Amino acid sequence: MNKSDFIYDLPEERIAAFPLKERDQSKLLVYRDGQIEDRTFAELPEILPAGSQLLFNNTRVVRARLHFIKTEGAKPIEVFCLGPHGQSVEESMDARGSVRFECLVGNLKRWKDHAITMPLEAGVVLEATKIERHDAIWVIQFHWNSTHSFAEILEQAGKIPLPPYMNREADEEDTERYQTVYAENNGSVAAPTAGLHFTPQVFERMDTLGHERVELTLHVGAGTFKPLGDGAVNDHEMHAEEIIIEKTWLEKYLAHEGPKFAVGTTSLRTLESCHWIGTKLLTTGTFEHLGQFDAYELDPNITPKQSFAALLQHLEAHQCTAMSAKTQLMIKPGYTMKTTVGIVTNFHQPGSTLLLLVSAGIGTVWKDLYHHALTENYRFLSYGDSSLLYFH
Repeated sequence: MNKSDFIYDLPEERIAAFPLKERDQSKLLVYRDGQIEDRTFAELPEILPAGSQLLFNNTRVVRARLHFIKTEGAKPIEVFCLGPHGQSVEESMDARGSVRFECLVGNLKRWKDHAITMPLEAGVVLEATKIERHDAIWVIQFHWNSTHSFAEILEQAGKIPLPPYMNREADEEDTERYQTVYAENNGSVAAPTAGLHFTPQVFERMDTLGHERVELTLHVGAGTFKPLGDGAVNDHEMHAEEIIIEKTWLEKYLAHEGPKFAVGTTSLRTLESCHWIGTKLLTTGTFEHLGQFDAYELDPNITPKQSFAALLQHLEAHQCTAMSAKTQLMIKPGYTMKTTVGIVTNFHQPGSTLLLLVSAGIGTVWKDLYHHALTENYRFLSYGDSSLLYFH
């Protein structure tokens, strides 16, 4: 497989640069049993099979884009916080006074070896110092003279990091709209965009109809936007993301007998990764992070019920309610989904790992679906329309 197998023509005018006025009025393409239906997202509760369980990623987008202004009128030095250095996301977000982050730096030539500062409210000053460089990524030490957590500092100092393909600066509306209504755990630099369509009204209707909602957490990294490299798909290095393996959602997953759907690629990535981490635990006795191709070498006969039960037992043995792990899992054609019967997801960029995942789930028919969506004026990417896809 090559990147060229996952390319389609996406005109710039079809990329949604702004959200619709109402979240749940987006279009919904339903693909089931070889048939395509055009619906509205507000109808999702009625479209789902009776007694469905939907699994949501409750990560919260942080204001990860920091602009340090050295002199009035000059271009700012932009520091984009990608993820923590040497700590978990939770530990880093809760850090007081000082923390290290891995960052991209824009306008780097204006930043010599001195610290740069940004004045905040009530006399608080945020200071950034370069520590070391690894290719394009810098380890930056942040200091601030208050008892605020780093999450609170970012809330004051930063801007919402809109995806690069929107080609615009974030405005006040994005503060609310580039965030799901159920966002809770600080740590992502990109929204789990499949969840942007859900509203309290949709949730109320789901509850009335007896569908179950379960929340889990994967902190989305900027690597989600990294396109496949030219050439063989297997040569692409997958980004690592932090997932939280929690007793609460494991128990709910195991107790539910009806059909299960992942809301978004990040929720699916969490579920599939946890299955393989549990499989590793059962077969090797060790709790390990998941490598890019580990899933393709592990025992395919172990079920999610078995692997998730093993994870539960591991948490109980360590008297924990939750543990964090890293995943680099690449879901590509040839991979068989283990944990859900389908996915709610947006329409993804050409040549992306997210499109690889969709293709793994539904096969090459993704090309027909995307052609249909383009013909029927669906809006694409993060602020675009949605789909409900049943896996083959």
